[in-house]
Amino acid sequence: MAAIGQIVEQTPASDALTRARQRASLVPDCMVEAHRIANTVIAGWHGRRKRGIGENFWQFRPYAEGESFARIDWRRSARDDHTYIRDREWEAAHTVWLWADLSPSMMYKSTLASVSKESRALVLMLALAEILARSGERIGCPGVMEPVSARNAAERLATAIIHTPLSGGLPDTAMIRGASDIVLIGDFLDDADAIMEKIAPLARRGLRGHVVEIADPAEEAFPYSGRTEFTDPETGEKLVSGRAEGLRDDYRRAYLARRENLGEQLRRLGWSFVHHSTDRLASEALVAVHMYLSGTPPLVSRSTAP
Repeated sequence: MAAIGQIVEQTPASDALTRARQRASLVPDCMVEAHRIANTVIAGWHGRRKRGIGENFWQFRPYAEGESFARIDWRRSARDDHTYIRDREWEAAHTVWLWADLSPSMMYKSTLASVSKESRALVLMLALAEILARSGERIGCPGVMEPVSARNAAERLATAIIHTPLSGGLPDTAMIRGASDIVLIGDFLDDADAIMEKIAPLARRGLRGHVVEIADPAEEAFPYSGRTEFTDPETGEKLVSGRAEGLRDDYRRAYLARRENLGEQLRRLGWSFVHHSTDRLASEALVAVHMYLSGTPPLVSRSTAP
C-alpha cells in the first residue's frame, strides 16, 4: 500500500516560535470549557492569590488596629459605619520548567496529520513559555536555559534551543532546585514502567509534573492494510507484515493499555496527564495544561475526541 507515514526534518525553532505565538493568541477563544480559569488570569495562570504589594486590587477587608492609615480606602469606608483596607494582590513569580522530547520517533508524521509530533511539541512548549511569561512566571528548560522572568522568555528559549538543541528522552533535572512545576512533552512510547522509573524520583523531590503525550492519529488508528513495512525510527529495525490489518486489534489494545497504564501511574503520583493528537488543534492541549498549572483541572484531561 502507499506510504502513510514518514520521518520529517527537524523544525527550526524560529519557525516554531511564530506558530507558538499564533497558538498563544488563540487560547482565550478556546476557553469554551474553561470558565473556571477566568478568575485566575489576572493573578497569573496559577491563581495562588494572597495579600501583598502587587498592583492589582484583590479585596476590601475591615481595618485592624495598628495598620497604616494610608491603606484605608476612604471612599469604600464612607458607604457604612466600618473602616476598610484596600488589599492588593501578591503575584509571586513561580518557576515552570518546560521540556520537549525530540528523539527520532518524534519526527514521525502520517498523512492523517498536518504536522509532525516534533513540530507540535515545539509549538506547545514555546506557546506555554509565551503565555507564562506574560503573567510574570520564571521559565526554564533543563540543561538548555536557566529560569528567566522576562516578557521575551519564548524568544530566549527558542534561541537557547538553536544553540543547545534538545536531546531525546527525558531531561537531566539535576539543576532543578526547590518546588517547581515541570511540563514534559513527548510521545512516551517506551514501556510505562520504564518511564515511571525516571519520573518517580522527580515527584519525590517535590516537583509538580504535567505530562503531555503527543501522538500521530495513525499511531492510534493503525490504518495499515496489505503488505506493509514498518521501520523503528530509533533503531532502524524493520518489520514486514503480509496482512497488516490482521495486527490492528492486538496493536490498538496494547497501545491504549500502555497509555492508560502511564496515565494511571502519573495520577497516583499527583501528576497530570494530557493526551494530544496532532490532527487536533494545538490550543486544545494548551488549555488543558494551563488549567492543570492553575490548579483548576479540565473536565476532560485529553485533547482528542473519544
